[in-house]
Amino acid sequence: MGFRELLDAWRAGGTSPRTVTEYAVRLPLDDAARLAALCEMFPGRTREQLITELLSVALDELATAMPYEPGRKVISTDEQGDPVYEDAGLTPKLLALTRQHRKRLQGELAK
Repeated sequence: MGFRELLDAWRAGGTSPRTVTEYAVRLPLDDAARLAALCEMFPGRTREQLITELLSVALDELATAMPYEPGRKVISTDEQGDPVYEDAGLTPKLLALTRQHRKRLQGELAK
């Protein structure tokens, strides 16, 4: 989801499941002021919902921005028959660690 889709979702309403753990942050003044402005603009959303959804979109954007780094292992071929190499960059590590932590967090929700 991008920021445009997030704005559309805020207008439409709705939320997704949340973790048991709470995260506390202290914001820079300018960010806190923008967050307060968003709270006024979208009164149906709590401050926590806005922060959560903004963080989610930022994390998606960060994952998308991670560059592909070709590894040594050929995993397939493209339409022209050229080899496609595994990604040896940060993305596979992020995905593997994300799956690992998601499984742990889901276990906490089940308790």
